[in-house]
Amino acid sequence: MALQYDLVVVGSGPGGYVAAIRASQLGLKVGVVERESLGGICLNWGCIPTKALLKSAQVFEYLNHAGDYGLKADGVGYDFNAVIQRSRGVADGMSKGINFLFKKNKIDVVSGTGKLTAPGKVEVTKQDGSKETVEAKHIILATGARSRELPALPIDGKKIIGYRQAMVLPQLPKRLVVVGSGAIGVEFAYFYRTMGSEVTVVEYLPRIVPVEDEEVSRQMEKSFKKIGVNVLTSAEVTKVDTSGEGCNVTIKTAKGDQQIACDVVLSAAGVVTNLENIGIEELGIKVEKGRVIVDNYYQTNVPGVYAIGDIVPGPALAHVASAEGIICVEKIAGHHPEPLNYQNIPGCTYASPEIASVGLTEEEAKKQGYDILVGKFPFSASGKASAGGVKDGFVKVIFDKKYGEWLGAHMIGSNVTEMIAEVVVARKLETTGHEIIKSVHPHPTMSEAIMEAAAAAYGEVIHL
Repeated sequence: MALQYDLVVVGSGPGGYVAAIRASQLGLKVGVVERESLGGICLNWGCIPTKALLKSAQVFEYLNHAGDYGLKADGVGYDFNAVIQRSRGVADGMSKGINFLFKKNKIDVVSGTGKLTAPGKVEVTKQDGSKETVEAKHIILATGARSRELPALPIDGKKIIGYRQAMVLPQLPKRLVVVGSGAIGVEFAYFYRTMGSEVTVVEYLPRIVPVEDEEVSRQMEKSFKKIGVNVLTSAEVTKVDTSGEGCNVTIKTAKGDQQIACDVVLSAAGVVTNLENIGIEELGIKVEKGRVIVDNYYQTNVPGVYAIGDIVPGPALAHVASAEGIICVEKIAGHHPEPLNYQNIPGCTYASPEIASVGLTEEEAKKQGYDILVGKFPFSASGKASAGGVKDGFVKVIFDKKYGEWLGAHMIGSNVTEMIAEVVVARKLETTGHEIIKSVHPHPTMSEAIMEAAAAAYGEVIHL
């Protein structure tokens, strides 16, 4: 006899587990199919453990610069294995937290790999090969994504690695080549460089962190070069020879081919969706460019089957998956949720300095024909940044001159990932630049740079 539910969620990442909890709150009987650990990639192999590694690197960096703060810290070192184990411990704790939340919300976990066999039916293959069927009127696919493999970079898990192996290397590589400079590439480049590796970042496009505002990219490259990261842009890895003890990497650049010897190559060139063997083809679920096509409430073309997170169009970000999951189940439960505004999604990169942005870049705003006002406030003029010894970076804001609409904000500096939410909320509330200028911000803080940047846009800045 098949297990019966109102809703079955396939995958328990930040899309799946959040959808399950919200559905339970709304009175649905929920089952979650998970083949690995609760929390998915984000909690176990992504967002959370990487932040733990980055914190260790940041503390190590502080200790090495103790003299800048009038302090003495002699004989500073680290146990690389202990750094890795701390990160794993943080991830395990978070995964156990999801387990607690599931029990609290009376959500069943069905362990194994799920596959749609018919509308309303999911076949679950256990680790021992046995099968079990779960049935529900509503099924949400939240199977996430994995590292993209480039033809020239076949991941072997030892010399050519993806982000999962990068989190649990047995020892610190002396030399590391990072291919790709999105959030994953930049964060690992910062971590390994700070811990003492020689790091080269290879980016195919003309600038690193290429989705960010151009000025942010320039600042990040400058900050990276300051700590000794070798940055190669408009460059492509064409071959990696792993036959020797390490790797010999061939990189095509505008100046010709370049050879770099290293211990490990990290492929950080984005992700690819997990759509194989989940019943997509069998049920005729519509897919375009590797993403499942859904409506505003995440219903696929097959009634009763929904999809959220990395497998649908939109930014592959944990907070986006969570928002999509909540909207999806609220609609299923008969509520009237507002569709997600994909133009107001914050993006964050947690290297040092951090990067946070939302809305249009200056270039995008101009291309869309806006007459714009741009304001920029450097952290070198911030009292809190000076006191903290973190003067690199700035806040940049973009407003529509005609109506005062806040078109975008782009920040690079210490703690900016905590500051971007102010802009997201302000844009949601259709706040204008003048309202930001007249909202009293606490002093001294990093966040008052947002008010100062808005004031700079309107020619009213005080501290520049």
